[in-house]
Amino acid sequence: MLPLDFILYLQIIIFLFITPGTPRIVIISYSMNYGIGKCVWSALGDVTANLIQATLVIFVIGSFFSENSMALNAFKWIGIVYLLYLAYDIYKSQPKSILNEGEIKKSNLSFFRDGFLVAGTSPKAWMFFPFIFPQFIDFNSNLLVQFVILITTYIVLDFLSLIGYAILAQKLIKWITTNPKTINTISASVLVIIAVIIVVTQQY
Repeated sequence: MLPLDFILYLQIIIFLFITPGTPRIVIISYSMNYGIGKCVWSALGDVTANLIQATLVIFVIGSFFSENSMALNAFKWIGIVYLLYLAYDIYKSQPKSILNEGEIKKSNLSFFRDGFLVAGTSPKAWMFFPFIFPQFIDFNSNLLVQFVILITTYIVLDFLSLIGYAILAQKLIKWITTNPKTINTISASVLVIIAVIIVVTQQY
């Protein structure tokens, strides 16, 4: 049994992943300074932090959602507001410059730690997992199976997107510099559409 609205979930996380954010800026910088191989460790740190965040949200406060449909509905609207805010923030944001600074030598553990801390302290992640992630789980049936499907999908796509950013770092930076508003406008528009879909399709 797939989680609720799995296709919509895929759309949301894919557009979150293709949107340049702090973890991806770090990956691009590390790719330029240390090579793609080191970025693998940062990406592993990133997805490890996300796994911990999702686990805490679902298995620490999951029962609360199953017993309080009004709370889940409130979280749905918070998630919708967050998506709209993210769309606005993306549309208004300007590409950040990448600085070629840092140590010449860093251990693999250091790269893992950097990725873990960047993702673990990311406001985007802490907003996504409590407010959006639970919207796609039916807490009254097959909780573990649904969780495994959702978090595995998230981790695999997040990891692949991070490595993709590392591989295409040079071209990506050049493209963003010459087309600063195109990717922002597309991503923002899609997030608004997804927010509208959630309003219409998810009722509690």
